[in-house]
Amino acid sequence: MQPTQPMDGILTALAEQVDELDGLVAGLDEDGFALPSRCPGWSISDVLLHVAQTNEMATASAERRFTEEAAAFGNRAGTAPAGATVDDLAGMAVAAARGRPGKEVYDRWKASSAAQAAALGACEAGTRLPWVAGDLAAITLATTRLAELWIHTGDVAAGLGRELTPGARLRPIARLAWRTLPYAFARAGKTLSGPVALRLTAPDGTTWEFEPDDPAATTVSGPALDFCLVAARRVSPSETALTTTGPDGADVLDLVRTFA
Repeated sequence: MQPTQPMDGILTALAEQVDELDGLVAGLDEDGFALPSRCPGWSISDVLLHVAQTNEMATASAERRFTEEAAAFGNRAGTAPAGATVDDLAGMAVAAARGRPGKEVYDRWKASSAAQAAALGACEAGTRLPWVAGDLAAITLATTRLAELWIHTGDVAAGLGRELTPGARLRPIARLAWRTLPYAFARAGKTLSGPVALRLTAPDGTTWEFEPDDPAATTVSGPALDFCLVAARRVSPSETALTTTGPDGADVLDLVRTFA
């Protein structure tokens, strides 16, 4: 089994991801904040607002205020229709708070990022914290936050026409997607035929191998960036260089996620 990255390593990666996004948005004027992002219907300001809102939820979780914050979040978003998904609720929350100046949204995102870092940093890696999909270890919640921020940094970069250089922060994101495959299959009402292994080419050309304890029935191979983008639902598997062997290959690429 691939070893877990220590909590401080995840928090360092999260801080670096904050810095990368900050480098894209810190100098924007109101026209820049209003530019469309890669997220359909969301401006760059909307993306920052969403990340701030979810940062605040993560902070509340680490500080044992999640129930109260979730209730307040729901009140701010408004009444959700029957069958609303997590994405629907996130969209409603952004819509309800949309309209503030971009610089104000930016300041909220920065403050929420600092508060989240402090709150998660005060937790032991194995501490169980409530989240959207149920209780998670603190290190898993921190990795989930890293994955979301990486995704939305890409959304902002696309809106600004900027190219990002992928790096080692992809490794814990890929591992998160791999580790949560059973959950992704269960949500879809499907069952894995057997364990899944990954053979991913890292941005520096080395190989990242994620091996289950038991022999793998299915193996996914290819660029780590492609795998993470597929798990982020930002590209279709058919648009990537990923290949699979084994009975569940197509379903793995269809169902893999980095988020609840």
